[in-house]
Amino acid sequence: METFRTHKCDELRLEDVGKKVKISGFLETIRDLGGLVFLDIRDMYGVTQAVTSGKTEEVDFASHIPVESALTIEGTVKKRDEETINPKLKTGLVEVLIEKIEILGKRTNELPFSVGEADNVREDLRLKYRFLDLRGKKLKENLILRAKVIQFLREKMIEREFLEVQTPILTSSSPEGARDYLVPSRVHPGKFYALPQAPQQFKQLLMVSGIDRYFQIAPCFRDEDARADRSPGEFYQLDLEMSFASQEDVFSVVEPVMYETFTKFSGKKVSQYPFKRISYKEAMLKYGTDKPDLRNPLEIVDVSDLFEKLELNAFKGKIVRIIAVHNVKDEPRSFFEGMTDYAIKDLKAKGLAWLRIMEDRSFQGPIAKFIDEESKEKMLKRTNSKEGDAIFFIAEKSGRVEELAGEIREELGKRLGLIDENSFEFCWIIDFPMYELDERGKIEFSHNPFSMPQGGLEVLKTKKPLEILAYQYDLVCNGIELSSGAVRNHDPETMIKAFEIAGYTKQDVEVKFKALFNAFHYGAPPHAGIAPGVDRIIMLLANTQTIRDVIAFPMTSKAEDLLMGAPGNVTEEQLREIHIKLDIHEK
Repeated sequence: METFRTHKCDELRLEDVGKKVKISGFLETIRDLGGLVFLDIRDMYGVTQAVTSGKTEEVDFASHIPVESALTIEGTVKKRDEETINPKLKTGLVEVLIEKIEILGKRTNELPFSVGEADNVREDLRLKYRFLDLRGKKLKENLILRAKVIQFLREKMIEREFLEVQTPILTSSSPEGARDYLVPSRVHPGKFYALPQAPQQFKQLLMVSGIDRYFQIAPCFRDEDARADRSPGEFYQLDLEMSFASQEDVFSVVEPVMYETFTKFSGKKVSQYPFKRISYKEAMLKYGTDKPDLRNPLEIVDVSDLFEKLELNAFKGKIVRIIAVHNVKDEPRSFFEGMTDYAIKDLKAKGLAWLRIMEDRSFQGPIAKFIDEESKEKMLKRTNSKEGDAIFFIAEKSGRVEELAGEIREELGKRLGLIDENSFEFCWIIDFPMYELDERGKIEFSHNPFSMPQGGLEVLKTKKPLEILAYQYDLVCNGIELSSGAVRNHDPETMIKAFEIAGYTKQDVEVKFKALFNAFHYGAPPHAGIAPGVDRIIMLLANTQTIRDVIAFPMTSKAEDLLMGAPGNVTEEQLREIHIKLDIHEK
């Protein structure tokens, strides 16, 4: 007989009755009924019930085993009594009559929480004892899903003739939008490696190398704050790049891969490809965000022109956007006042005006007296509104008005139950601006600095920077950005000009992007790529609200690994070896 098991804990059935078997796993529960003790043994695959004979010493031993200890049980499979059948288990018709119990790993410490019941436990405690948390069904199933999704993605890329190539983890620091994690060099005093924010330059170098289609499940490292859909420190992405490729070529690869992945691993409706395409400008106007949740049917409409002549001081000189919601005649006044409270308290807005549309098509609400008949009719027409509907008004300066309108649109969708929770709605956001102004009014790249401007070198020379669009695109699903990508700038002269506009000199480009800039002088093919986030894909498929639930050993939102105690202190000797001296002033 095998050393530890003949069967996994999900395998025994009625046809196994009478067989001598051995199972191993963790002791999930004990039920001591006096003369008999029932043990539920759990492994990665399922649960099997084992039962003692009536022998006193066996009963006494079994009843005192600490739960979550690792056990091996030998015995004979028997059919359960009718009253003990458990239809919820695959093995619920049988049990193992125990002949021998061996404790392989005894739990000697008190459990910080009950395994499988961690939902109401503080997250920091769950992360500190992640090895226990992972024994629970939910997280274990998420990890299994993760493994299957990654395998499926890999198969789909290989089917499309992409070559899997691993790129370096220790590389050089480069300005790619987030802070680098720096690694001091022992053999080169005073110099540092950086962990890659993405394999961006390496995958472009592979294109210059003649690797026509590249991919990898790539680890990326960024020293940035956590969010519900972003883990601090590291994350994984399906990184891919294609030579002799346009934006359309990238879309034609990614769309079926995403569709097939979401269709295979969920029972939800998935939007058919080709996915909807929305320009950045349109997205910011209609949805108030470049990550729109298209499950929400509400759209934002601009009515600034109508308020230029209306005597409403609160709206004077501001951009005015409205959101119409249909068929809310039965909503009480408290619903509208609740939305106003949300805007003021949660979004820190100055207010939120609203109007109801009555049966005679008149407006009723706090600002109704300021709206003339002509403006009213134009609003109704632009929003396709009728009696029983309502309109919410957002008036603010540029930038802030989009943010507020987007948040209010999302909240209205939630409160009115308009969001279809049984679907995945994909879209592409395209035509991003190449440049934007930072908080000091300085021109900087708005997206990926390696992107090709629409119109190439000519537009960089002739257009105002803020009017230039780039071949950049984001893939969005249910309001979550799954990936960013771009057609790359592969021409050295265009590259220099693009960086000059953002304040870099030719020397900066030659030094900071030495390998890439040099390689482009040896005949670089046009190329494009994208990198869908693996963690975010699995978070959506697992229907969980936080990305930490689909990562085996995540950090906290403060970038701490509570299980391993990272970041931690190192010795003076270690610091000397890498030529580092600390200069830390206590706060």
